[in-house]
Amino acid sequence: MKKQTNLLRKTHFLGSKVRSLRKRNGLTLVDLSTRCMQVNVDKAPSVSYLSLIESGKRVPSKDVLKLFGEIFQKNIEWFMDDQVEDDFSTNEESHGNLKSVQLEPNFLFSKKLLESSIPELLSQTGVSGRKFAHILIRSYQEMHQNQFPDLERAAEGVGMKKFPLTEKDLMKIAKQIGLKIHWFDRKVFTTETESGRKLKSMFRSFFVAPKDVYINRQLKKNPSRLKYDLATHIAHKVLHNGDGLVSNQATGGEIGGSPRPEIQSAESISTQEILLAWRDFECSFFAGALLCPKVPFRNFLNRHKYDVNCGDKVELTLAVIMRRMTAVSTYKHWHYFDSYPPQYLRAVYRGNGIPLPWGNMNLEIDPCQKWAVFKMLNETTSRKPITQLSLLIDNNFIRLYSCISVKTKDASGNTHILSTGIDLIPSLKHQGIDYKTILLELKDKLAIGKEIKLKGSVFGNQLLAISRILNVQWIADGLEKPITMICPRASRCPRNTPCENHKDAPKRISWVNEIRNSILEEIN
Repeated sequence: MKKQTNLLRKTHFLGSKVRSLRKRNGLTLVDLSTRCMQVNVDKAPSVSYLSLIESGKRVPSKDVLKLFGEIFQKNIEWFMDDQVEDDFSTNEESHGNLKSVQLEPNFLFSKKLLESSIPELLSQTGVSGRKFAHILIRSYQEMHQNQFPDLERAAEGVGMKKFPLTEKDLMKIAKQIGLKIHWFDRKVFTTETESGRKLKSMFRSFFVAPKDVYINRQLKKNPSRLKYDLATHIAHKVLHNGDGLVSNQATGGEIGGSPRPEIQSAESISTQEILLAWRDFECSFFAGALLCPKVPFRNFLNRHKYDVNCGDKVELTLAVIMRRMTAVSTYKHWHYFDSYPPQYLRAVYRGNGIPLPWGNMNLEIDPCQKWAVFKMLNETTSRKPITQLSLLIDNNFIRLYSCISVKTKDASGNTHILSTGIDLIPSLKHQGIDYKTILLELKDKLAIGKEIKLKGSVFGNQLLAISRILNVQWIADGLEKPITMICPRASRCPRNTPCENHKDAPKRISWVNEIRNSILEEIN
């Protein structure tokens, strides 16, 4: 019995190791089966049998292990131990440099175990089900680089790719698809968020199945916001047949917008909550695609060199303009932040793998204050848009970003910062520029406190050329100021003399290892 139990345990790890090896080498199950047949057609396992081996449901024969060993250049004994190599645990280069984790050993990440452990995780960490749902959706969005052709087509089918759409155009579309518009009066009020912050809020609009839309008359004073709300309700009617399972539109509140009143934000998660969050995302994306159809809007941005204030010309909000840039540009390596004081993220998109400037979507205690969003959040007076060229250092992760950040106010009058930017590395690669050597030199100089202005240098001229190629003026504008070194956390500051006084985070279990080592030294 003990031998059988031990074999079953090893089988779990063996399947995980085979699966990890296969994926690391870019092979599908069909590819691996074909490779096995090339080595020994008589002993080669079928695709279905390989799947059973990887899931730990079958023990491969010694002959099959020999095939794996020959294909992956491993000893049979390697497959039979219960070690999972570090190389298998993370994969930071997949999905546009977004960090990901391979769920190994596979048997510990079964659907059943995840379904039982995720609610416990949320409860212990205090993360609401709604927030978790939005993290899932954000990851899905980032993995697809903000490209959703089906939603684009649905929006273009309704709006006929007309740009810009006026308020009258949207009212006409609403009537054509059977919506009835009602108006109500509600002024801005003060509410308290889940984290205890007081925030001015406005209840803007809501949908009552199957066709009634109620809109706050206050929005008539702000056509750009009115157009967005109309577009989201049109989206719900088109995409979901107006069944009413969609959030109310409100300004203020925690990450993920405004939940329906009957959906409680508990430390648990439900299928309905996931569905609601996904539908909200679909309606928001559809609204952007309706107001800014891809090709006409891209042409509009190119004419204005991606000026974030160009929305004033067509009655569109800054948020719509900046978020839509990330979806319509032919250059796919964008990021976008919507942040509220003191240092709180309400929305985020990372199509280029940029680390978050703080740990989660709640308040973080030690964000790097060199980020442009924090510079603006900490400014008490109104300022013009900030352009910034940033060298981000996070251990061995080095990236070069250009961004533009704008201080604005939401519909309720709350101050917040909108920031959008791009990862310059892919463009440098396309131009055949030896960026790695340059960035390492910049890192060394910035670490000792040197101020470096790239304008007029060879590298500065290369970045200026990239600005012209991408037709993004604020990349060139960023060259007017010294380059800034940033990091995700103040506690991980890459400078020789940290720019802020802080205590280094304690190393986990380091004291245990120290005791262990001292015991070994005493014995030996």
